[in-house]
Amino acid sequence: MKTARDIMTEDVITIQPNAPIRDLAKNFIEHNISGVPVVDENGRVLGIATESDLIFHSKRLKVPPFLTILDSFIFLDSPEKMERELRKIAAASVSDVYTSPPVTITPDTPLDEIASVMTEKQVHTLPVLDDTGMMIGIVGKKDIIRTIL
Repeated sequence: MKTARDIMTEDVITIQPNAPIRDLAKNFIEHNISGVPVVDENGRVLGIATESDLIFHSKRLKVPPFLTILDSFIFLDSPEKMERELRKIAAASVSDVYTSPPVTITPDTPLDEIASVMTEKQVHTLPVLDDTGMMIGIVGKKDIIRTIL
């Protein structure tokens, strides 16, 4: 059975957390990708920024549901959720929108397990990390579809 090592892309496009949102969008368009690893200055993977994160940035803020009891407001959603949404909508840099911690795989992860992880965790971009935790490649949904051909 094929493994991540067999199907991964080794030349990985990455972005730093302090990069502007515009650079993230530019990467998606120029490289025809849907997700990019966010890395620190040492190349360690901090998270993943996806097209969905960027689209979320453009959405309209929805006021969370609440109850009023005795002139008090009780919000039915957590304040943390509201804060995360506000941060993403008002994002100026990648650090405001990316998802962390990333879901990762190893070079020896079998293809069927990769497909299961993508489906169960609802992710489409998986960094491939070696034994030291350094990224050596990436597997996207297109890599899996390519193996079907």
